[in-house]
Amino acid sequence: MKRVEPMTLFGYNKLQAEVKDLKEVKRPGVVKAIEEALEHGDLKENSEYHAAKEQQRHIDGRLADLAEIIGNAQIVDPSELEHAKISFGSTVVLMDLDTDEEITYVIVGGCESNPDIGLISFASPLAKQLLGREEGDDFKAKLPNGEREFEILEVKYQEIVFECN
Repeated sequence: MKRVEPMTLFGYNKLQAEVKDLKEVKRPGVVKAIEEALEHGDLKENSEYHAAKEQQRHIDGRLADLAEIIGNAQIVDPSELEHAKISFGSTVVLMDLDTDEEITYVIVGGCESNPDIGLISFASPLAKQLLGREEGDDFKAKLPNGEREFEILEVKYQEIVFECN
């Protein structure tokens, strides 16, 4: 079964830019570093060679990961979705009932998540428990740091800001 990876066009373009950078800038730079290190002779004690080969393996692994993610990508325009219930692209305002703290999250694709600015992956433990819920719902969320109780104060769509300036 193919695993679908929902993301916005922003996320898809971000992944494509990373692939381009890895293929056109970083990998050729590493190949050049390997060639230069080979000129130093003995490979057993050639730390530059071993470091460059390790970096090449890392880049190749990341390229393979990106190829799989992009191959499974499903570009979603959240502005076209219904947001009466929490779904991909929804902005959700929660009240932590233990601390009375208001928290705002936007549910995005895995490659777009940035919890520091309130963007959480649809596959995160909290987002999985939010999906399908409505404004006014109270629920207990089982999170990695323990169970917390929330009330959903607001569910809406607003344009997603992916990077803070």
